[in-house]
Amino acid sequence: MTLNRVLRPNLSRATRLTRYGRTLSTFTDGERYWKDTPWKDVPTEEFNSYRWQLRHTVVGKEKLQRFLGEALPDTVGASKDPLLQGILRREDFIDDAVAAFKLAPMAIRLTPHILSRVDWRNPLDDPIRKQFIPLASAIIPDNENATLDSLHEEADSPVPGLVHRYPGRALFLATSICPVYCRFCTRSYAVGEKTETVDKRPQKPSRKRWEVVFQYIESHPELQDIVVSGGDAYYLQPEDLREIGERLLGMDNIQRIRFASKGLAVAPGRIQKGDPWTETLIHLSKQGRDQGKQVCLHTHINHTREITWVTKNAANYLFKHGVIVRNQSVLLKGVNNSYKELSNLIKTLSAINIQPYYVYQCDMVQGVEDLRTPMKEIIELDKHIRGTLSGFMMPSFVVDLPGGGGKRLVSTYEPDSTDLEAGVYRYRAPGLDGEKGEMLYTYFDPKPVKEAELSMLRQQKAEALRSGQTLEQIQATFFNPSHRNSATEVPLEAISQDAGLMQNTHAAESAQESGRKHVDSHTSIGARFSNEWLNDDEVNHNQLAASH
Repeated sequence: MTLNRVLRPNLSRATRLTRYGRTLSTFTDGERYWKDTPWKDVPTEEFNSYRWQLRHTVVGKEKLQRFLGEALPDTVGASKDPLLQGILRREDFIDDAVAAFKLAPMAIRLTPHILSRVDWRNPLDDPIRKQFIPLASAIIPDNENATLDSLHEEADSPVPGLVHRYPGRALFLATSICPVYCRFCTRSYAVGEKTETVDKRPQKPSRKRWEVVFQYIESHPELQDIVVSGGDAYYLQPEDLREIGERLLGMDNIQRIRFASKGLAVAPGRIQKGDPWTETLIHLSKQGRDQGKQVCLHTHINHTREITWVTKNAANYLFKHGVIVRNQSVLLKGVNNSYKELSNLIKTLSAINIQPYYVYQCDMVQGVEDLRTPMKEIIELDKHIRGTLSGFMMPSFVVDLPGGGGKRLVSTYEPDSTDLEAGVYRYRAPGLDGEKGEMLYTYFDPKPVKEAELSMLRQQKAEALRSGQTLEQIQATFFNPSHRNSATEVPLEAISQDAGLMQNTHAAESAQESGRKHVDSHTSIGARFSNEWLNDDEVNHNQLAASH
């Protein structure tokens, strides 16, 4: 299929409605959109309670296995991806997901809200699943230039937890925890719990550390704009949110504060009247406005399916109280890299008063090569979508340059030093100070999969499965986690249909026994809304939940 056909499919009536100003809604007011999950009997008010969402967040492999055992049907819908066509049963999917998390840079943390947005009858090609739950069969080796800290944030941190790259603005990493962990996190070097392949270097909440950051910001009068992120500002206690906001608003040099949070996408029920965090954000926004300064919320939604009537109500509540909300999306393969989906997302966000701000090219971080797209796709999407929207609702399509060059419009590459055929794009960032403003920064496309390599690996993996090796043993052979912190290229990862069929043949002899084991191990989640599901983590969830 050509790129143009991907970007501009035949326009059905639904697509025409999207293109010419009417937004295709992905939600129905009051719909119990969690009805196909193990939480189907939970009342609406309870399900949307932030306290309930915290208490039932799925953290760690054991809880994920238990959830998947309840949510998945006996057989799952077939995938269009040849690497996933060997996954046919619930047990195949669970085993593949567990094996993937042994290789993944990011740990497991998923709210019931975001899990409810996955189509569990067809999870293999589901755009929400792809963002949060990797499958070992789809993992391919990292580009040799990918790193855990692709943007060189640590190198641009004059004090711990503050990235000062641009002359007039800085990034304050106030925490290292998020409501959910995205597979493609640009901060996989620091965010979340350590994994089997990555030892984290977190920026945990600490008033002592924060004080050093405040003193640095105050002593640099050129700083006018501060982004407060992490982690996620949703995980700041209301009193901490207020302290950070008021401290920054009290500095003469600071004119703009942006709190970054994925909360609207993954736990939107929190944004309502009476919630202490929400009311604190509204208070800071009003206080800033009274001082002639801007305080806003930046969120992160990648697909229209993440938007429900609860999201709409939350966005409207903030809009009515004067809080500016902007969205930053990441272009991801199989999630939103089509004209139809991306333009629909932009229009849907605009319809609920969330300003589309950025569409990012996926960063060159490790562990997500299967989600990265060639640069030409985002450039073409920019061309085709631009002009179909009001200018102030058109996001900027940008690449955050590896090596710390900052954000540049994707189309502004240096033509004399860029190799389009090889997928090597080079940019300059003259707005940066010193040497950084004179350097060339390079972004590498994901390498195309060659059929010969794929066929060879299909045969090798089929032979490995024939010999009785488990999926995890095969992954260890063909995708060595020790490469996580090196620049060495590893062989192309691919579990093909051939290997999958061989796995199913091998498994058929004990399918009945395997099924019994999975049924026994995945005890009913619906009956376990109790303290067993409380999370044991870096933050005290009991304390967090009690405050809401």
